[in-house]
Amino acid sequence: MKKLSLQPLSQAAFAPFGDVVACDSVSPFAINGGTTSRFHDLAELQASGSQAKLIVSIFRGQSFQLPLAIKMLEHHPYGSQLFMPLSQRPYVVVVAKPGELDEDSICAFWAQPDQGVNYHSGVWHHPLISLQHTSDFLVIDRSGEEANCVEQQLSERIELQLA
Repeated sequence: MKKLSLQPLSQAAFAPFGDVVACDSVSPFAINGGTTSRFHDLAELQASGSQAKLIVSIFRGQSFQLPLAIKMLEHHPYGSQLFMPLSQRPYVVVVAKPGELDEDSICAFWAQPDQGVNYHSGVWHHPLISLQHTSDFLVIDRSGEEANCVEQQLSERIELQLA
């Protein structure tokens, strides 16, 4: 079994896959008479296809323990998918670049509770990986007529582990 170590989630490392959604990535500006700071335009949301629209959901991810065997990845051909943790717990992000799935390019990130991720359209990723506790995530993704989730089994399981 192939082994994959987690690396810290940063905008630079995650750029080929999408956006890191965090307040430290932009400078805020004051709104509402100076009572609120707005951290503006944190992610490139994408939706295409027939009757496409962006929707907001809450996903509740069951908990896992490391090491964890990764057996599949999925992607969404018609829109981005943004996950923002609602629980104050770190979580794991496993991704690969869009296009034909290159299993040698799969990488994994350790995301902090104040970091969300926005997978760009077509980026391969594993479903939610919450650690130790069931966790809720605010999700913004695309709804429309076309099926927007493609799953692919890996040719070899990958063991996800701490570095």
